Amino acid sequence: MTHDDGRPVLAGPRRRIELDSAEALRLLGSVPLGRIVFTRHALPTVRPVNHVLDDGDIVIRTHEGAALISQTQSADGPGVVVAYEADAIDPQTHLGWSVVVTGYARPVTDPDDLARCRALLQPWVERAMDQAIRIRPDLVTGILLTAGGRAGEA
Repeated sequence: MTHDDGRPVLAGPRRRIELDSAEALRLLGSVPLGRIVFTRHALPTVRPVNHVLDDGDIVIRTHEGAALISQTQSADGPGVVVAYEADAIDPQTHLGWSVVVTGYARPVTDPDDLARCRALLQPWVERAMDQAIRIRPDLVTGILLTAGGRAGEA
């Protein structure tokens, strides 16, 4: 059955299942794109980026002069608090998953680590992306959106 505009009618209720952090990170690592959320001029800012998981950290590439680079370079202590979100939710069925990571972002400054990050992750835009940011997850949450049934059933 479909709506008048051709979209399928969603059958039955959906259920939300909380994921443990290991499964959430595994799912995040299975997709190439996500969104980084950071503070710019005291306001939340969201940027779409590509990423790779590296030894439990999220690594993204960026360019010199990017707002996030200036934020992380001026940070004292463990880094700048950021959120990182990735998902795979089917636009027709509304089934899938979403993961949010909150942690500390720091620029990759060690030349060997920076070269390794550059080799691991190719930029997805045509701009020179010569910098890398490493996000160390502190809080990892995720949900799985499934069709009907009772909570706890898989």
